[in-house]
Amino acid sequence: MTRTNWFDTTTDLPLLSEQVQKLESLTQAMADGIIAADEIAAQEARLVAAMKAAEGLLNDEQHAAVTAVLLELSAYNIMATMHETQQMRLKAAFS
Repeated sequence: MTRTNWFDTTTDLPLLSEQVQKLESLTQAMADGIIAADEIAAQEARLVAAMKAAEGLLNDEQHAAVTAVLLELSAYNIMATMHETQQMRLKAAFS
């Protein structure tokens, strides 16, 4: 299997957003502009399956590193979503 780069080789910035936008499950869920409960449940099932598949391949050191990445990514996603929501509220309030 070909390895997908996590970082842009010239800027060293993460490429995950670009890869996520290619996920068919995401593009289908976002097509109507509404994320339904069943779409969240289906994504959670895909996440659990991917995590279980990866976890079994990792030694303890790798597991700790990947766990740290997952936690930081989750924190980043929460923070970015909250920031974007706050920016949208400010824009709406002053429009």
